[in-house]
Amino acid sequence: MSLGRRQFLVLLGSVGGLGASTLVHRFRADRSTSELAASPSVPASPPSASPQATPTSNVLQQAGLMNPPRGDARIVVISDLNGEYGSTTYDAEVRRAIELVPEWQPDIVLAGGDMVAGQSKNLSRSQIQAMWAGFDRAVAAPLRQANLPFGFTIGNHDASRAIGPNGAIYQQEIELAAAYWNDPAHDPGLEFVDRYKFPFYYTFREGELFGLVWDASSSLRMPADELAWVERSLASNAAQTARLRLVIGHLPLYAVGVNRDRPGEVLGDADELRALLERHRVHTYISGHHHAYYPGHRGTLEMLHAGALGGGPRQLLNSPLPPRKTITVVDVTLSSASTVYTTFDMQAMRLIDQQELPRLVVGNNGVVFRRDVNWSDLSPQEQATCIQAHSAAVCQA
Repeated sequence: MSLGRRQFLVLLGSVGGLGASTLVHRFRADRSTSELAASPSVPASPPSASPQATPTSNVLQQAGLMNPPRGDARIVVISDLNGEYGSTTYDAEVRRAIELVPEWQPDIVLAGGDMVAGQSKNLSRSQIQAMWAGFDRAVAAPLRQANLPFGFTIGNHDASRAIGPNGAIYQQEIELAAAYWNDPAHDPGLEFVDRYKFPFYYTFREGELFGLVWDASSSLRMPADELAWVERSLASNAAQTARLRLVIGHLPLYAVGVNRDRPGEVLGDADELRALLERHRVHTYISGHHHAYYPGHRGTLEMLHAGALGGGPRQLLNSPLPPRKTITVVDVTLSSASTVYTTFDMQAMRLIDQQELPRLVVGNNGVVFRRDVNWSDLSPQEQATCIQAHSAAVCQA
């Protein structure tokens, strides 16, 4: 569906007010190579003085949620929907979120993985198929019925690419995930650029947005052939003529969640992959897995760590805040290649104030700054926290 048609379809209703907690932070992506070299850090932008919400549908109003100011393009981001191993049903927060997604009238819905509850060798073929059927009933079918394109990455509980002595440990889950997604009845409604090894590696366009999905279901280094495909895809005309480039993978580059701050829970070649994404002017890397919402950046790359909607939300590192189940509405301004996040706690049904979140998260393999904060904005104590864990060179890179 075109941007114009989606915007025309926005449901009219009472205007939801924006609280003082709503902050707008915009970041440039399409800067020249010389500008990037001259300004290696992302400049923080001041909050908008008094943004006005777009009309809020009665459904959103009754839920106590707002419809934020709409950009030229709108994305809804969800992640980590699954429950306990083998489950075929979904938590109330997942079901409610999927009901509400069409009310925000996104141009596309993106998922950070873990759509089903696999990664167990005890699950039979029929049990795995039943999980995907449950996912289809609860999530995929409602999105198809709403005519919403659905871009997703495969998570470790969907089809982990972990390797054992005899090859892929979860080969049956890999085969059944591929079978589900390649069934024409489950068409995600994307405008594919390259299906390559769909659903594990593929690219798509949605208007002026370019998306690349890679298999980050394991911390293993990406195979050479797939890495070469990523390079070619991001350098392609389809990618470079888009106004905004996104990459979606399950594991994050750097740790942000409690009990996930260890090797194996982040991509093993994080610094190299970040350099690759920055080289091709990728605006945002969207990930899940850590079950903790954090809007961050390193250098010129923004990183949206999507929180879990399903079971097991986690606390952020370096933060006393309780775990929260979240959904994020991303509004894109194409002229400036900038994004605004509006994130809701789906348990408390409230807007999350970005300023509540820690200004930096220091994990075992690096640091992530909140998206409105740079190294120079940190206090001496905050800088010392990072340097003690790593080094000044790592913290300022």
